[in-house]
Amino acid sequence: MPRPIQVYIDQNALENNLHVARRSTSARIMAVIKANGYGHGLLRVAEALSDADGFALLDIQDAVRLREAGYRQTVLLLEGFFSEDDLELVAEYELTCVIHSEWQIKMLDAYPKRAALDVWLKVDSGMHRLGFSPLALASAMEALRRHAAVREITLMSHHACADEARGVAGQLTVFNEVAADYRVARSQANSAALLRYPATHGDWVRPGIMLYGASPFSDTTAQQLGLKPAMTLKSRIIGTQDLLAGDEVGYGGRFRADRSMRIGIVACGYADGYPRHAPTGTPVLVDGYPSTLLGRVSMDMLCVDLSAYPKACAGSVVTLWGAGLPVEVVAASAETIAYELMCAVTARVPVVV
Repeated sequence: MPRPIQVYIDQNALENNLHVARRSTSARIMAVIKANGYGHGLLRVAEALSDADGFALLDIQDAVRLREAGYRQTVLLLEGFFSEDDLELVAEYELTCVIHSEWQIKMLDAYPKRAALDVWLKVDSGMHRLGFSPLALASAMEALRRHAAVREITLMSHHACADEARGVAGQLTVFNEVAADYRVARSQANSAALLRYPATHGDWVRPGIMLYGASPFSDTTAQQLGLKPAMTLKSRIIGTQDLLAGDEVGYGGRFRADRSMRIGIVACGYADGYPRHAPTGTPVLVDGYPSTLLGRVSMDMLCVDLSAYPKACAGSVVTLWGAGLPVEVVAASAETIAYELMCAVTARVPVVV
């Protein structure tokens, strides 16, 4: 009998979340499916989001997989190409590339003469990660416009604080000022900007985390936004222990019982992708009833409090995050973000669709 942990992927939820994005904007949807579809499975996600106008990811081999699976939408490489060898595949599979640095423009001289390339030119509007500064943008734009390999140009940027109280005002002003000189398509909005700042929508929006059913905001739940969780991580209790006051639990004795209590041992650990740094008190569900993590997470197991649910026993279902327990709530307790939890589920966890 296999170990009882499983991750459930709800493709109907993915479709629902794409519809929420559609209802929020008139712009074209560039669905971000990098990192193996945020841990949900690249082709599985692409199938559920097949109505999107385009897909954005990082790995050129993943882009090739999409093309070979029959997807003809725009496929955008968010960090563009990395070597001249990439350019042959970019041309063969008609991929679109982000241009964020001068060295990429120089490398375009090696682009195959038989093809033409659509590019998204990235401007650094204040995040100071990738992209041309506003002062350097004009020369980059001119170089691309003159280049024989380049067909269409879209101007893009990325917002650092769209999910926070600071919002987008500063970066939006910078972007709009530099974009005013060019009659090209524009793209800025991530999930947070798409949902909260219509002025950022432009011609393309790039939803990511919202497509997977997690809220990008700390003050608004996914349910309030009409989003549904696409990933649910579940396991079962495989043993129980009765503790006396003073008994310790797990490595390092990080939890000490202050009374007599009963705990459950769950077949899930950090080798499955559950965060080792999650503290005592991190929420879980046991047969749908609220409970909490106790002590340090082990490689293959973790412990939960059964004090409020005396009927729990070996075989009881434990929801680690997902349906009934938002992943962002678990992430906040573990002082991380929903993105990390979704992407961290390991290959040894069976997937159920």
